This record gives sequence, C-alpha cells and structure tokens, in this order.
Amino acid sequence: MVQGGNVHDDSFGTPDGDVYDWYQRGVKLLQEGSPAAAAALLQRAAVAEPDSRSIREALARAQFNSRQYSEAASSFRWIVDANPAEDYAYFGLGLSLWRTGDIEAAQEPLAIAVAMRPDERHYVSALKGVRATLRARREA
Repeated sequence: MVQGGNVHDDSFGTPDGDVYDWYQRGVKLLQEGSPAAAAALLQRAAVAEPDSRSIREALARAQFNSRQYSEAASSFRWIVDANPAEDYAYFGLGLSLWRTGDIEAAQEPLAIAVAMRPDERHYVSALKGVRATLRARREA
C-alpha cells in the first residue's frame, strides 16, 4: 500500500518510507554497528532498486560485517560485473571468498584490486595473506 508517497505494507513487514529512506537507515544501522539489521533493510532496498550500485555496496558491506560471506560475495560480484573499475568491490569480493574458505578464488579479485590501487595497504595485506595461506597449504 502506498500512503502519501511512502511505501508501507504491514502484511509483509515492509518498512515505512521509500527506497532512499531504507538506504539511509540501512547505512546508519551499519555505521552504528548493527550489520545484520542493516543487511535486512538494504536487501529490501536492493530488491526495490536492483540497479543501484550504492545500495548494493552498502548491502555487501552489511552482509560481510554480519558474517554472511556467501551473500556478500554475490553482492560484490554484482558490483564488479556492473562496473569492472570498482576496486573496492574486487577487494570485498576477494575478502568474502576468503572468508567462505574459497582461498583459491579469493586470489584473483584481490590481485585485481591491488593492481588498480597498489597504494592501498589493506588490499596489499589481504593479497599477501591469501598468497601466504595458499603457499602454506601447498607446502603442507
């Protein structure tokens, strides 16, 4: 049901406000340390606005921070597919894959992020960690 330009549907628990309101509240929840609540709200926003990269990035961050690593990987992959110039999305994809245990797959997106932003210490550190883990596994 739409009331005064705001979306509200009690039968499905749809939050008050419009998609931008959901995005703003989701980002605020994420900043305040409630990533699971942020992910739930941002997922609603992503369904309503499936082509929004800003919503997808906030959703991916919320999913990652709430340990929904497979979901975060999917969200970061969507961003990479939509815009291959997004170094942060490659970084997030690599970290998410690493956390799911797919260390082999994590290496490529992290290497791309480092190639795009070699000055970003977090990117370099993550790539070194993945490569060290792979090396240790091969030597074991």
